[in-house]
This record gives sequence, C-alpha cells and structure tokens, in this order.
Amino acid sequence: MEESVKLQRSLTLLPVVLFGFSFMALGTVFSTYGIASQISHGMVAGSYVIALCIMLFTAYSYGQMAKEFPLSGSAYTFAQKSINPYIGFLVGWSILLDYLFIPMVNYLLFGIFFSATFPAIPSYVWVLLMLIPVTVVNIMGLKLANAVNVFATAFVVCFIIIFSVLSIRSILNGEGTGLLFTSAPFYNPHEHFSFLIAGASLLCFSFLGFDSVTTFSEEIVNPTKNIPRAVFIITLVGGLVFIVVSYLCQNLWPDYQAFKNPDSASADIIKLVGGNFLTGAFLALYGVGVFVSAMSSQASAARVLFAMGRDGQLPKRIFGHLNVKLKTPVNNILIISLLSLLALVLSLSLVASFINFGAFFAFICVNISVIAQYFFRKKERSFKGTVLYLILPLIGAVLDIWMLINLDIHSKILGGIWLVAGIFYLTFLTKGFKNRPPEINVTA
Repeated sequence: MEESVKLQRSLTLLPVVLFGFSFMALGTVFSTYGIASQISHGMVAGSYVIALCIMLFTAYSYGQMAKEFPLSGSAYTFAQKSINPYIGFLVGWSILLDYLFIPMVNYLLFGIFFSATFPAIPSYVWVLLMLIPVTVVNIMGLKLANAVNVFATAFVVCFIIIFSVLSIRSILNGEGTGLLFTSAPFYNPHEHFSFLIAGASLLCFSFLGFDSVTTFSEEIVNPTKNIPRAVFIITLVGGLVFIVVSYLCQNLWPDYQAFKNPDSASADIIKLVGGNFLTGAFLALYGVGVFVSAMSSQASAARVLFAMGRDGQLPKRIFGHLNVKLKTPVNNILIISLLSLLALVLSLSLVASFINFGAFFAFICVNISVIAQYFFRKKERSFKGTVLYLILPLIGAVLDIWMLINLDIHSKILGGIWLVAGIFYLTFLTKGFKNRPPEINVTA
C-alpha cells in the first residue's frame, strides 16, 4: 500500500549541515555585497552581525520545535501541532513562497550571470542546463544529493579561504584602507544607525537555509539531537563567514559609492585581489553554489509539499505520494521543476519579493509555537522554563516582526496577496471553517 512507503532515515549530522550550507549558499555574501554596501552605507559587516543575532533567536526556536516534532514539514508542522491546524496551514502556505521560489531564484541568477558572461548563449539555455540535472539528482534520492553536496560545499569553502588569505595579503600590502583591524565596517559614527538596520533587513535573506534542514527530520538519524545541532551550526558558522568576508571586502574597497555597478561589486573586488585566475574561479564557484542551492531548496520544497499532501491539506494522491523504489516525493520534485520554468519569464526582483514575506511570517509563527507548546501546553514555567520557552522565543518573534515591517512595499503587497489567497483556499478546504483542516496523528 502507498501508506507503507516511508521516508528513509539515512542522514547523519554532517550531511544535514552540508545541506543547510548548500541551501543558504555561503557564496551569496558575494552576490549581495554591492547592494548591501550601498543600503548600509558601507557597514555591511555590522548589518550581518545584527542579522545573525536576530536569526540565532529564531534558529533556537526551530531547534526546540524539531526536538518536539521530528517530522517533515518544518514551520508548517510546528505551528500545526502547537498552535492550531488553521494557523499551521497558513504557515505552510506562506513558507511555500520560500521553498517554491528559491529554486527559481537560483535558476534566474544562473541564467543572468552566465548569459552576461557568454552573451552568445541565451539565458533560457542556462536555466534549462541547471534545472534538468538538479531535478534528476533529487529524484534519485538523498544519498546521491549528499555526495554532490560534499564536493560542492568543499569547493565553496576552499574559494572563501583562498579569497580571505589573498585579501589579508592585499590589505597588509596597503590595498584599500591598509588596516587589518578597524571598526568602520561594523559601525561608522558619521552614518545613521538606521542604515545598519536597513542592511540587516536585506541580509536576513542570506540566512534562509538554516530552517531547511528541519524538512528532512524523517530522513535524519537521531533527529531530536541532530536537527537542533545542525540548525545552530548552520546559522552561526554561516553568519561568521558572511561577517568575515564582508569585513574584508569593505577594507579592500572602502568607498561604497565608487562601484560602477553594485550588482558586480564583488567581482571587482575579487579581480582586485586575485586577478583573472580568481575571477575565473569565482565564475565556477557561482555555478557550483547555485547548483547546490537549487538542489537543496528543491528537495526541501518537495518535502514540505509531501507533509501537506500527507495531511490532506493538498491533494493526497499527488502531493502525499512517495516513489516505492526511490522513497522520494517524485511528483513534488517534478511539480517544483515545472513551476521553476517560470524563471524563463519572471524577473528576479518580483520573485525575491515573494520570498522575504513568507520567510518572516513563518519565523514569527515558529517562535510563537515554542511559547504555545512548552510554556502553555507543557507548562514549563519555572525560572529556567520561562527564560527558555517564553522570553527567548518572544524576543525572536518581536525581532522577526520588526524585520517584516521593514521589508519593502512590494514584498508586503505580494506576500499579503498570497496570504489572502491561502485564507480563501483554507475557507474552501474547511467548508467555511466548520471543519478542522485534515492532519495526521503523531506520537512525538
């Protein structure tokens, strides 16, 4: 019977961490640096510090909920089981904005970057060259995807190390500020603090990925321990990498207004410290980074759809089905691939606007889920329990609300429209809220 086919537990801590790094795409610090530098007025490292602090609170909440509910579905499952099924559905609906559109962002970036480098080849060719192998790898299962991840993540890490070493050498040789230690990239007293916050609102996008590993909870060995550890490691290490790289970039090129094109600012800096060789390596890095990020995000999205389909909140025969032999949600992977073909016609700014709203809405609800589950349902109200299960997640929720409010108007309008559409669908699904949304019974 179809219901007897289950996701297979095969992932240990290291592969899970690698998946998170792949989804997060450590190389994104280069692609966002120029714009972030202008928005933060040259205080990118400081904006990353703020973004990291905010994300650590939310990462903590994800870890606590993963211990309680080690199931596929991530934020959707957490809110569904701890708050109520209606909110859970809306969280799942909102987080789909992340999981469905992030693969598309990767394909768009790949097409834009490589068609600009090789203008004779149209953008749609690059999109298809990326989309097809990503889909095949995910259909074959996590063992193959894990092997690809190990190679790709190692390549990205090596590039970042080489860039950092060459940057330090250039700074010591008098390039840029000529100062290896300075507080300017973190805070400039001549600039208003609001620029730091504006930068942090943008750069929280760089951390999307720490939460993706919770969607693999049913495929991870000892998930109650490994998921919280993985979430914390991914968030902290990723944040430190972003801070170090942006700090070095600012010292190498202190005048953020001198970039000819902010979108290619990091390429200018890379060429400055490493010449054509490092620039070529960066092109390879970009391709590899986009591939693994697209692969990880597609795999995560497929499992969120699987969780909602298994619960009956999406058509079960389509979304709740696992391939008997491969034990992967093949239908969902193919659906996401077909949706990703919209990368051939949609703009990057429009797709990015969808993602931020869904992320922060889900983050807010996960923080509230910790309070609902531990502080109210389980009555963890000792001094320690109050700190761990009320104060910390409450701080996380407030910070995420703050970031949501600071999103650009397009993100809020498009995200709001998507959320309203979800409410209409939920109304239909529950016959005017007369019935509870379908859900599975789970022994946590």
